[in-house]
Amino acid sequence: MEEKKAEEKKKKGASLKSILGGDILATDFFRRQTKLFVLIMVFVIFYIHNRYAAQQQMIEIDRLKQELIDIKYDALTRNSELMEKSRQSRIEEYISKKETELQTATHPPYLVR
Repeated sequence: MEEKKAEEKKKKGASLKSILGGDILATDFFRRQTKLFVLIMVFVIFYIHNRYAAQQQMIEIDRLKQELIDIKYDALTRNSELMEKSRQSRIEEYISKKETELQTATHPPYLVR
């Protein structure tokens, strides 16, 4: 009779004491499903790693986009400075300060064929 009660107690389910004590992991169900639990854990670890890698790539993409914007603005600034320095009036002013014999052409250039 005591054996029947012990078997009924085992079949009854997991008690709080067996869960906290770890006895539930020694049951037949958990022993049979060990491979499934390992596979699930591998998938969970893979999922976490994949999400972390994606976040790192997004951070890198945002950093590179900001760097690209900075470089574009720098190129625009340099281009405007070059346009300012290469204007005909600025070049004439620069040449006149150097006191050279160069002059602005009085007639337009012609093509030699």
